[in-house]
Amino acid sequence: MLKQRTLKRVVKASGIGLHSGQKVMINFLPHAIDGGIVFRRIDLDPPVDIHADALLIQEAFMCSNLVIDNVKVGTIEHVMSAIAGLGIDNLIIEVSASEVPIMDGSAGPFIYLLMQGELCEQDAPKKFIKILKPVEALINDKKAIFTPHDGFQLNFTIDFDHPAFAKEYQSATIDFSTETFVYEVSEARTFGFMKDLDYLKANNLALGASLENAIGVDDTGVVNEEGLRFSDEFVRHKILDAVGDLYLMGHQIIAKFDGYKSGHALNNQLLRNVQSDPANYKIVTFDDAQDCPISYVNIG
Repeated sequence: MLKQRTLKRVVKASGIGLHSGQKVMINFLPHAIDGGIVFRRIDLDPPVDIHADALLIQEAFMCSNLVIDNVKVGTIEHVMSAIAGLGIDNLIIEVSASEVPIMDGSAGPFIYLLMQGELCEQDAPKKFIKILKPVEALINDKKAIFTPHDGFQLNFTIDFDHPAFAKEYQSATIDFSTETFVYEVSEARTFGFMKDLDYLKANNLALGASLENAIGVDDTGVVNEEGLRFSDEFVRHKILDAVGDLYLMGHQIIAKFDGYKSGHALNNQLLRNVQSDPANYKIVTFDDAQDCPISYVNIG
């Protein structure tokens, strides 16, 4: 039986909030079978738990934000992506602020931290959401589409008419597995345009943004001295975001995902469209791990 996963022990860390610019504590705790992924605001008295649920996304400008009873946990997509990449089903994530720390702008640091907690199996079958028929979400010329597929394949295209974005590197495809995610996707950083930074900061956004946690792009190219980690790092990061956004469905999805200029809001709308009709999907488990079309291996 392919089993659910959590951590063996607690892991603690801290970082800077992308939008607040303030120090944020983050702790990863083991969680019970079928407990799912839960964010806990420990700066509140009493603490407030918010489940990682697509229907609780109320704000999706620049990042994915969970909101319940006016309590928010934002910028969750990178840590959710790391959790999905490692195949973790049940986890409590304590944060001391209204956002998850940005770390280096990728999922890489979260992969490292979660591995320090040591993954362990739980005595219950791992659940998957198998897409049964095509489902799409459209906003103007932006598209996000699920189609049935034996595995989890992500195809993504961005479209920037800018010197920093070479046309041949604006599309990418990955067949999701722990290995492909960790080695080909998790280190891809978020990016932003330097010309937008002053506007964002004037509106109390991106106060913690720096070239240490994002790729900066000016009128001619990449500002960061070290350059890009991958020639197609921009589109790989959009795949990273999508992996995190789509894990808000509650379980790993078995389907093909095609995204064209899609972002957090459209990814979330796609999940809502799936959930709007029970005929779109079914929950499946695998008695034999070899039968699962997605490979989860221990990285170490």
